[in-house]
Amino acid sequence: MKVRRDEEIVARQGPRVYRLAFAQLRSKADAEDVFQEVFLRYVEKLPEFESPEHEKAWFLRVTLNCCRSLWRSAWHKRSVPLDENLPFETRDQWGLHQELLRLPKKYRAVLHLFYWEDMSTAEIAKVTGSTPAAVRKQLERARGMMKELIEKEGLGNV
Repeated sequence: MKVRRDEEIVARQGPRVYRLAFAQLRSKADAEDVFQEVFLRYVEKLPEFESPEHEKAWFLRVTLNCCRSLWRSAWHKRSVPLDENLPFETRDQWGLHQELLRLPKKYRAVLHLFYWEDMSTAEIAKVTGSTPAAVRKQLERARGMMKELIEKEGLGNV
C-alpha cells in the first residue's frame, strides 16, 4: 500500500524535517514551504533506503538543500521575517532559542543536527557535505559563540 508507506514516512520524518527547516529559516511559513517541498521531492523520487539512518540522512540533506535554495531565491531576499513566538517552558529556554537564532546559518545547522537530532559528527558531515573535522570545528566555534552569548545575556542557568 503506497499511501500507507507515505503516511508512515511523513509521520516518522515530518517532525525532524520541520524542526530543521524552522531552525534554519526562523519562519513558520518558510519552514512549512520547505516541509512540503521535501516531501514532494520524496514522492517524485521515491528513493529506496538501505537503513533507518540512510532514510534520516536523506531527509535531513534534502531539507538543508531546500533551505539553501530558499535563501538564494529572489523572493526570500526581499522579504522581511515576522516575529514568531513559539511556546517555551521557561523564559530561559526562550532566551536560549533567541541566542541560537543569532548564530550564522552554518553554526545553527550543526548545533541543531548534533543536539536535537542526536547525530554524530560523521553523520552531520555526510548530510552537510563537509568533512567530520570541519563539523567538529564548526561545533567548537558554535559552542564558543553560544557560551559568549549566554554569558552576555545572563542565561547561564540554562
